[in-house]
Amino acid sequence: MRFEDGRSSLTCEYCGNIQVLEADRDGVAMLGEASPVNCPLCKTPMEEAAVHGRQLLCCPRCRGLLVAMSVFVEVTETLRAERTGPPESPHRFDPKDLERALLCPSCGAPMDTHLYAGPGNVVIATCEFCHLEWLDHGALRHIVAAPDGAYSE
Repeated sequence: MRFEDGRSSLTCEYCGNIQVLEADRDGVAMLGEASPVNCPLCKTPMEEAAVHGRQLLCCPRCRGLLVAMSVFVEVTETLRAERTGPPESPHRFDPKDLERALLCPSCGAPMDTHLYAGPGNVVIATCEFCHLEWLDHGALRHIVAAPDGAYSE
């Protein structure tokens, strides 16, 4: 089965059959393919996944996401634009999360752990060298569901 960026399905290269991906409550659909990259948090091998037709990596154990910065921006903007219903109350992050030291699973450099500058009030980690973002499980949902202009408290 082959994933094509921009689509929310897998296509069989042999018969052309299409399998629509089912996303979890955070919008993450697992593609079922192992990745050589280990989770920066729990060191478990990550798996290929997709959010809104864009490919990223998801840890099957802690459900954290490793995503290219450009994909992260595109996905968050798209999901926020498509959000239905009222926004959620701002998420309260744990200040201890800012002290967490993660190494980039791609290059091994220390990632910059910081409060996300957009809505959602979540802590993310960034590798400026590899242009990757690490989001803990649920962080994407908090970003998408946050009221416009909801920054850290």
